Amino acid sequence: MISYIIHRILYAIPISIGVTVFCFALVYMAPGDPLTRLLPDDASPEVVEMMKKAYGLDKPIPVQYLIWLGNALSGDLGTSIQTDRPVLNEVSKALVNTIILSAVSVVVAFSVAFVLGTVAAYYNGHAVDRLATGFSVLGVSIPNYWFGIVLIIIFSVQLRWLPATGMGPAGSDGFSLLSLDSLRHLVLPVITMALIPLGIIMRTTRSAVSEVLGQDFVQTLRAKGLNEWAVLNHAVRNALPGVMAVMGLQFGYLMGGSILVETIFTWPGTGSLLNQAILNRDIPVLQGTILVLALIFVATNLVVDLLQTAVDPRIKRT
Repeated sequence: MISYIIHRILYAIPISIGVTVFCFALVYMAPGDPLTRLLPDDASPEVVEMMKKAYGLDKPIPVQYLIWLGNALSGDLGTSIQTDRPVLNEVSKALVNTIILSAVSVVVAFSVAFVLGTVAAYYNGHAVDRLATGFSVLGVSIPNYWFGIVLIIIFSVQLRWLPATGMGPAGSDGFSLLSLDSLRHLVLPVITMALIPLGIIMRTTRSAVSEVLGQDFVQTLRAKGLNEWAVLNHAVRNALPGVMAVMGLQFGYLMGGSILVETIFTWPGTGSLLNQAILNRDIPVLQGTILVLALIFVATNLVVDLLQTAVDPRIKRT
């Protein structure tokens, strides 16, 4: 097991390096000049060259990449072109807010989806199964940004039960789990974020548990006199590794795919930060945010892979 963990970590290193290359190159492939928003239209060529030199944009792209990678490895992601603040500070603050939103969405989506998917698999073909399956299809089919707008119209504009934007009361500079007002700001974004993962994981859980329940060893367990709860417990444990793989992918989606949801609800996370960086053509912030999110996705897949091995002893890896 120790040898497998070491091998997986070593495999993650070239993947991470590839991620850095992709993040750096992708930003530079986009059209536009990051300095156009900082300089007036009548800026002299000397001023333009001075600004390029200040931000290291006068060097060849391969040299820029090596400098950027070296600085990133030391924890320096550069300085924002728009705010002139360290990118690491900008990304760290936004990442904490995204983790809050994603963590609560993960708990809601994964727990509800796993329970409903298991129940649907056990009552395969019954009304409960059809209802749960229809709900999962609905969750996968509805765009989350449209669903978020509908929630705002109903619960914020018409009923005025919940706030539509922000992550806390006016004037607050952070989120507190002990504040009822902060929790109220969390409700609509969480429901919106959890919709698609809930539908996907529910369908995956139903399919995996249903397949296990149809295998011969389940009939043997019943023939030996085990009650249905024990039989279902065995089936869920056998179906768990496949479901965990999908959960890992969906967690990565929640971390990196929240740009529209955070923009709609004005949630100051990495999604909103990316949106602002794209509009302002702030290359250092774009690179830093994409890099951090991509590395989190790589780390999540690594953790899920290791958890699969720990949960299912039948998986023999060296």
